[in-house]
Amino acid sequence: MEQTLWDHLPLLVRSNSKESVEYILQTLWRTRKTGLDAADRHVIHDVLQLQNDSDLDPLLVCLRTLIRRCVYENIGKDEIQKLFPNEVLPEIQRLLTLLLQKFQREWREEEIRDQVGFPRLKAMTWDMANQESTEAMNPVAVINLKLQNDSKPQPGELEVKFQLAKDTLETMMKSTYTIRDQLANVGETSERHLPQETNTV
Repeated sequence: MEQTLWDHLPLLVRSNSKESVEYILQTLWRTRKTGLDAADRHVIHDVLQLQNDSDLDPLLVCLRTLIRRCVYENIGKDEIQKLFPNEVLPEIQRLLTLLLQKFQREWREEEIRDQVGFPRLKAMTWDMANQESTEAMNPVAVINLKLQNDSKPQPGELEVKFQLAKDTLETMMKSTYTIRDQLANVGETSERHLPQETNTV
């Protein structure tokens, strides 16, 4: 990051509180794909009590760069403070490190959900039934899933129904346990699968 961008971080001291800086970071994350609209810019401008609007964009570029590096690069929670050069005020380093650590995992998980775009499970019900075969009546579980599809262009609710015999269910459960174990490490594995974000202010 260029030296001139770091020079704008002290403007954050003008904010009224830690919550104000947190609001700025959350707004930048929320608008990462669209850029700030006029209303967002006005609010941040007032929060920082800026005299000149020209001071705002370099600060926003610097903060967006920090956010991108924390979310999209292989940077652990304990390594965030190392992103700052020594010339950045210690109180600014501590504040931004604390907030970026707070939101890093949440933002990474949100970015992964945005990438995948698969329907999410809303509800699951099941019932028992008998499946006729040539020799006997075999019990099966009838599974009914309600899925919410938030992806465009056709968001909405889906229903999927299928049946499982005992041996198939046992195989499925073993796979589910494996998936559970892998999800426990999603914080580490997700770092290698995040795309680069485009620059927006």
